[in-house]
Amino acid sequence: MGMRREARERAVQFLFQYDLNKSEDLQQALNHFWDSQQLAAIQEEKGVARWGAEAEVTPPTAEEASVRLFAEPLIRGVLDHLAELDAIIVKFAQNWDMHRMAVVDRNVLRLAIFEMYHRDDIPPVVSINEAVDIAKKFSTEDSGKFVNGILDKVKGDVLRPARVAS
Repeated sequence: MGMRREARERAVQFLFQYDLNKSEDLQQALNHFWDSQQLAAIQEEKGVARWGAEAEVTPPTAEEASVRLFAEPLIRGVLDHLAELDAIIVKFAQNWDMHRMAVVDRNVLRLAIFEMYHRDDIPPVVSINEAVDIAKKFSTEDSGKFVNGILDKVKGDVLRPARVAS
């Protein structure tokens, strides 16, 4: 898996967690998230079945640092623009209340729409493709179609070319 895909998946995982359990201190929540991700990876690598058994947080690898470096601005951007992103989702997700959407789908949409409107370095079609794949991986059987349908409508509202980065 590519570094950017992994970073987007981690961003969606954090946004999912944050959506369900908001924290007063975003930086502390991010640090805890990254530490828990690292512990999980160490335990998986060592085959450790229980949390805390022979695992401790160590300095991140270059790959882990790259993932975090790409993911954190996405996370912060989504949270900084949350009201705007939710308004766009409501506009294009006709007959869907935000609270009726699967939490994963809602956060996948937020991330992709943030990229489409605020990250000129990422072509909108890349954001859509990544979002559809992440929704398929982490959500329901129909989530890929749902996310694709909404993001395809959003793409028509974005005032830049869909297939090139600026």
